[in-house]
Amino acid sequence: MEIDLSVSWLGLSMASPLFNASGVMCRHADELDRLAASCAGAVITKSCTLEPRAGNPEPRYAALPFGSINSMGLPNEGFRYYLDYARRYDYGRGKPLFVSVSGMSADETLTILGELARLDLPCLPEVNLSCPNVPGKPQTGYDFAASAALLDAIVRIYPKTFGVKLPPYFDPVHFDMMADVLRAYPTLGFVTCINSIGNALVVDVERELALIRPKDGLGGLGGSYVLPTALANVREFARRLPDRHVVGCGGVTSGAEAFMHILCGATVVQIGTCLYEEGPGAFERIAAELSALMRSKGYRTLDAFRGRLGTP
Repeated sequence: MEIDLSVSWLGLSMASPLFNASGVMCRHADELDRLAASCAGAVITKSCTLEPRAGNPEPRYAALPFGSINSMGLPNEGFRYYLDYARRYDYGRGKPLFVSVSGMSADETLTILGELARLDLPCLPEVNLSCPNVPGKPQTGYDFAASAALLDAIVRIYPKTFGVKLPPYFDPVHFDMMADVLRAYPTLGFVTCINSIGNALVVDVERELALIRPKDGLGGLGGSYVLPTALANVREFARRLPDRHVVGCGGVTSGAEAFMHILCGATVVQIGTCLYEEGPGAFERIAAELSALMRSKGYRTLDAFRGRLGTP
């Protein structure tokens, strides 16, 4: 049985549902080019700010037995760098480009989106409401009124389709509250669930030190540690926003986890920690494992099982 991993969504076509999570292998043009040349179905840039940022001091990333902890602090080359990349990107190769936007203030975010709107390129922005690793900068996604105010301003300045990257939520009431905010904006086409679980602390017992330096050792938790939380967020937002797309992100290390995200309702799936550790070859491996799993279950297409998670 021939397996079809293709996805059509938001007017875009992807040969595979897998692509990178913003922040991994996407800060520089050569990294983005490597992603575009890989088996990834799309490419997303590093979250950009108005001006270039070096990010937080090292060490700011540590691999863990079941994932990672990081406090990168939005290191990026500034929005002009990524918009220049978007201008020269080869859209004809059939891999959509997403530009991640994470201004240090609402005004910065609006300035970047206003410039992107004026360029009228075929890329789509993913507005990051959820970076947990910049000292003194709270996650917008945990302030529902602030999120609504920012989205009100975005749709006035950016008339085309866009998406948002959300922090993890842990209570059904908060799923409801954020879904109520998001459904008010018809041009909001997708939500990405989830960013890392913020402000975790990992301790090196031998050295009696935190593993990373920024924020006194607090950082975002990623990898397999966050898979159950990510799946819950994917399913709950897919349920509450049936006319929007959910991008699953968190804990994907094999085809099985990609299958889980799609079973919970994800349209496509981003890969972060695994990509950081393994490199772009992860896309080919995970796609092959996903195909094999689908074949064993008798599913030829992703639509055959998307959103069909049951309960015993």
